[in-house]
Amino acid sequence: MLIRRRALFAALPAVTLPLVLPGRRAMAADERLADRSLGDPKAPVHVQEWFSLTCTHCAQFQTAVFPEVRTKLIDTGKIFYTYRDQPIDPTALLAAMVARSLPVDRYEPFVSTVLGSLYRWAFSTDGQPKDAIAGLKQIAALAGLSSNRFDAIRQDDGLRDAIIARAGEDATRYNIGGTPYFRFNDTPHDRGPETFDEFADLVHRASP
Repeated sequence: MLIRRRALFAALPAVTLPLVLPGRRAMAADERLADRSLGDPKAPVHVQEWFSLTCTHCAQFQTAVFPEVRTKLIDTGKIFYTYRDQPIDPTALLAAMVARSLPVDRYEPFVSTVLGSLYRWAFSTDGQPKDAIAGLKQIAALAGLSSNRFDAIRQDDGLRDAIIARAGEDATRYNIGGTPYFRFNDTPHDRGPETFDEFADLVHRASP
């Protein structure tokens, strides 16, 4: 569901100022925190998506719209696409940590798989409780991550704090009210485009 800004970090671990500042320094040194992008950086339109890996609206965009965006706009050099973390709960935060710990070329396939199978690993459709962490661990294993490595990532406070700090700064800077949230060059769009045509129109409007 669309999560409003006041609830974005309510379920996440608190990050105090002394933790935020080291996290910011770590962003410059830790390759896991580097941008995850697709396409040509020289493309005329740069699109940024702030998303959460447990957001059903993000999953809808990823499965129904993004494949066409990839083939028609990213792969053809029309847009440069960057993923931005905006986790809405502890499970989404862990998923973001895992995604960023994978080799760069496995990032987008992992994100696509996590969002594309959201109702199988994170949410129950039959009323039975779901072990989301176990489900996420299985997807991570398919991406080549060992059980021990997954457990180590889960305990990585530095990575966790850095992602929370950056997400909080972005939420404040851009007044992010929910996920997914987009920027087309400097033009904000606060909901996920529901069709490729809607997305393509936003790209056209942002074109120089």
